Parts: sequence; C-alpha cells; structure tokens
Amino acid sequence: MKLQGRKGSSNIQDRRGRSGGSMFGGGGGRAGSFGIGTIIIMVVVFFLGGNPLEYLGIGGGGNQATETTTGEPGEDLNETGSYANIVSVTLQETENVWNTVFPQNYGRNYQEPILVLFSGQDRSACGFASAATGPFYCPADQKVYIDLSFADQLRKRFGAPGDFALAYVVAHEVGHHVQNLLGYSQQVNQARQRSSEEQANAMSVRLELQADYLAGVWANYANQDGQLLEQGDIQEAITAATAIGDDRLQMEAQGYVVPESFTHGTSEQRVRAFTEGYQSGDASKAALDRYFSSRSL
Repeated sequence: MKLQGRKGSSNIQDRRGRSGGSMFGGGGGRAGSFGIGTIIIMVVVFFLGGNPLEYLGIGGGGNQATETTTGEPGEDLNETGSYANIVSVTLQETENVWNTVFPQNYGRNYQEPILVLFSGQDRSACGFASAATGPFYCPADQKVYIDLSFADQLRKRFGAPGDFALAYVVAHEVGHHVQNLLGYSQQVNQARQRSSEEQANAMSVRLELQADYLAGVWANYANQDGQLLEQGDIQEAITAATAIGDDRLQMEAQGYVVPESFTHGTSEQRVRAFTEGYQSGDASKAALDRYFSSRSL
C-alpha cells in the first residue's frame, strides 16, 4: 500500500492500555454466560476470520448512534507502516470510497463507523471483546473492534504477511457495516432465528462472502481514485482470504472438513468473492442483491 503521506481516519477510538473488565463479570450482551465449551467455539470462529459474538447470536438488533468523540491517538497511528497506521489509513480510505459510493448507488449519505483499537480485552455493545475474538463489527454500536495482535496472528499463524492483508481484514469488517446500513445483516439475522443450524450456517456464509465482495469493490475504487495499491497488494489479500477459508482451517485443525458447519466460506469462495468485487467494482444495489441471493454455496 502507498501509505506515505496518507491521512489516517479521525474515527479511531484508541483504548489500548485500558482495562475492559472481567470476561465473567457480567455487562454487555450475554458475555457473563460463556462456558468453556462456548469459549472454545469462539476461538475456532476467530481463526475462521469472523466475529464469535455474532456466532453466539449477540449483536443483532437495531443501530444506535455512534459516538462522536475519539480517544487520544497513540503515537504509532502516525508512524507510517505500523499496524495502527495501516488500520487508520485503511479506515480513512474506506470512508473516502463509501462517502462517494453511497449517494451514487443508494441515494443517501454514508454513516461512517468508529474503529476501536484495544489491547487484551474491552467491552462492546455486542458483549465482551478480547484478543481471542479477532476483529469484528458490532452492529449495535456501529463500531469495528480490533486488537492489533491479530496482525501478528495473520502473519505468523496464517502465513499472510503484508500491509494489504491487514487492510483486507479491515475492509471486510467495514463491509459488514455497509451490509448493516443496507439491511442485509438484519435480513439474515431474522432468517437465522427460524432456520436449522445448517441453514443458519449457510446464510452466515452468504453474508461473509458478500462482505469479501464489498472489500474487493472498495479496493477497486480506492485504487482508481487514490492510486492506493502497489504491486503484490492484491495477492496479499488473496493469500489472507485463502488462509482463513473454513475448509483450510478445519483441515489444519482436525484433518477433515465438515461443510455443513462452514460459517465463512471455503478458501476458493472467499478468494472468488474478493476478486469479483475488485475486478467489477460494481457497488450497485442490484449487484449486491444478485451477489447475495444467487451465489452457488
């Protein structure tokens, strides 16, 4: 990514170094009811690249107003190439794109999300957040949460180094925000409540693949308007998408795959979704509807 001289987002809440409270101390959502089995599932979902809180059914429901105040920024937010800087610049670039795309395609202004940087643990309106949950989007407060230790996991455990691999993850979570604003998330959450577990998983896959598609659409626009990409960036995103496919992770963890348990899509599906978004740059509502309802899963 061409990071030098690029502005970071002002919609950052830097909570690193703050204590978010005990995991079992009650508070938001159903966090106080997590048992050891549930925690293990949360860790597995984290390694699939998603939001374990959403897996548990926490964080559906309506939107609340976003906070307009931000925390004092850490010095590394302005340190070109640091994880915090990559995240901040990526968020700004998503704001640049979606502030243009929304009026053009959906007839209304874009509501920018807040991105929360935390370390160790924190609380969201969707429940407890920890480093083990991985990056996630909480629709209840319209915030993206990320512990930057995930960037090390991405590089070391998943074998997906590079600034654009991390940018892809951020853009994917912002894609969930776009879905929330456009009503796709609510549609899926309502349908999941009256579906079998296997059907609910399939709908989760559909939502995740659409978020990958939206991340690709963002990359297309960002490169056109801001000439953001450098040689090898798209491959970094593809490597990350490949590494966090359900089939890849299940095979590594247990030596076999259980397709009906997939919640995020196979490596091939995730790569295809991101690539289609990047190559087409089609952000129209018709394209999103078609992509959402007609994918072969």
